[in-house]
Formats: sequence, structure tokens, C-alpha cells
Amino acid sequence: MMADGAFSDLIRRPVIVAPMAGGPTTTALIAAAAQAGAIGFVAAGYKPAQTMRADIDAVTAVTRDPYGVNVFVPGAPADSRAVARYRDSIAADAAVLGTEVGRASWDDDDWQAKIDDLIARPVPIVSFTFGCPEPAIVAALRSAGSSVWVTVTDPAEAAAAVSAGASCLCVQGAEAGAHRGSFTNAPGGTAGVVELIAAIRPITSVPLVAAGGIMDSAGATAALAAGAAAVQCGTAFLRCPESGAHPVYKAALADPRYGGTAVTRAFSGRPARGLVNRFLRDHQDAPAAYPEINNATRPIRAAAAAAGDTDRMSLWAGQGYRAATTRSAGEVIDMLCGRAERNVEPGYLTNLD
Repeated sequence: MMADGAFSDLIRRPVIVAPMAGGPTTTALIAAAAQAGAIGFVAAGYKPAQTMRADIDAVTAVTRDPYGVNVFVPGAPADSRAVARYRDSIAADAAVLGTEVGRASWDDDDWQAKIDDLIARPVPIVSFTFGCPEPAIVAALRSAGSSVWVTVTDPAEAAAAVSAGASCLCVQGAEAGAHRGSFTNAPGGTAGVVELIAAIRPITSVPLVAAGGIMDSAGATAALAAGAAAVQCGTAFLRCPESGAHPVYKAALADPRYGGTAVTRAFSGRPARGLVNRFLRDHQDAPAAYPEINNATRPIRAAAAAAGDTDRMSLWAGQGYRAATTRSAGEVIDMLCGRAERNVEPGYLTNLD
């Protein structure tokens, strides 16, 4: 492994397949990304370190190309009284599905064990969501040979991540599906990804990866023109055959009765963008309490998926979800790259190292 791999050594084509925790990211999806010249990520969120390592081993068994591992930065425990009230408010949904509300407990997602493992057995890229690790952790990962990427949602977070030693920033716009990657459990701004890239590019020379609503080569080209070195897409891959998203989730993305997306805390206690369904509409009062609410709603989400009840599933999706197709991941990558690659100047990626 190279020492803290340079961006241009890691990436062959300007597309990153986003880490999608909870099932959509699979070994097959990461391998397909690698085969097409893109970068895929092991989604380590919601998993113990042992399972993360098993996923890493599965990826390395099928590809020698660069890949990444995404880790959630833990936050602080929430107000237990607000969590208890919300837990009571979703009991009826659990009863309809013949299950119970889960234990609304706080945990750190096996944080230290994951960090220790990734330092001891480094991977090409380690990315972080929900915050930035302390500089000592960033330095240790980089010394071990990993490029360290941090998800940011505004210029202040970008500056903090660069100060901590981040090798690259994943700049997430308001259009993005699933959880906001903000450092605090706040709704975040409304700026689109192209606007954010343009705002952050002048304050740092590290490579920027644009994430948020990018579903085609026109969107990728716009992000690159604004100063991004690559684009990160998740929703564009949800319906691909390599995606592990539940079949009814994939179908909902094309179902005309789901006419839009909204940001909600209803399922997890953290702002996340998904298709507007009954659970999202009925529980707009969810407090800022992650992962407590995520743990509380887990049995409801699992029972809803088993029953094909999309009105009680977390159907995470970016604003461009209608453009998601059932084509293979490789075909989607080719589509995203087509126009974008033709508009990248020779040597562009090298100049960003």
C-alpha cells in the first residue's frame, strides 16, 4: 500500500459509489465499481468492528483495486425524556406490524475497535461521516497508509476537517439522499452541492468529492466544473442488480405514489432525506436523538420490509431518485462518466494532489 495514497493514484475515473449502510452496499457493488474504474466503499455503519473486517476481507478477495471504508463518528447521548416520549408515539406503528419498539439505547457504533482495526490493518481509504476524528486519529490512519476523507456540509466543517489533517473532503449538498453528514445533529443548510463546492474550493487545495443529487453525466460535469475532483453517487445505484436494497425499496423508487422526498428525523433521530411516506408524515416531531431513535425503530423497519409495507420503511433517496435505473452498476458508472470525462482537462486529477 502506498503511503497515504495520492488522490490521482487511488482514482481512475471521477466516480465514487457512496457507502450505503443498512444493506444497499454489497461486496458485489464494490467489486462492480472497481471493475468499472470507480471507487466503492465498505459501509461500516451499524456494524461491529468484526463484521466490518469480514466485509473488508470479502472485498479484498474479489478485487485488488482501491476501495474505501466509511465509519460513523459517534455523538453524545440525547435527552432520555424526549426519547421516551417519541418511543411511546411510535408504539402503534409497531403494533400494526406485530412487533415491538426497540430499546432506545445509545452506542458509539464500536468506534474505538474500528479505528484500532483500521490502523492495524490499513485500507486504501478511510472516510468519516457525522463528524471529524481528532487530529491524532487522522494522523495515525495516514501514517498507516490510508487516505483520510471527511464528509462536510458547509465551509466551516471543511476548514475544521482540513485543519485536522483530512486528505480529501466529501462535500454533501442538500440534495443528497439518506443521512446528512453534518458534524452536529442539526438540519443543515439548503445549499446545493455545486454551490458548496464553489464555496469550499477557494479555502482548501485538498481534493473535493461532490455528493448530492448527481444522477447523470450532466450533473457530474457541473460538479467537476465547479471544482470537484470526482462525484459521489448513492441513489443512482440503489436499483442496480448489485445493490442490496430490499426489492420493495427498489420498487418504491419507481412507484408514482411516492412523489417527492423530505428530510426527517423520524426513523433515526438524525436528519436524513427519504421518500415521503406515512411514517415520515406522522412523526415529524422526532427529537434529535441518534442512534437512540434508530435503535428504537429498527424492529419496525425490519417488520415493514418483511411485510412489504413501504409506508413504514426508511426509503432513503436523493432528490434525483426518479432517474435511478435497473441497469448494472458498471453501466451507470459509464453513463455518469461519459460527458464528465470528456470535459476534464488532462492532468486535472494529478494537479489536485
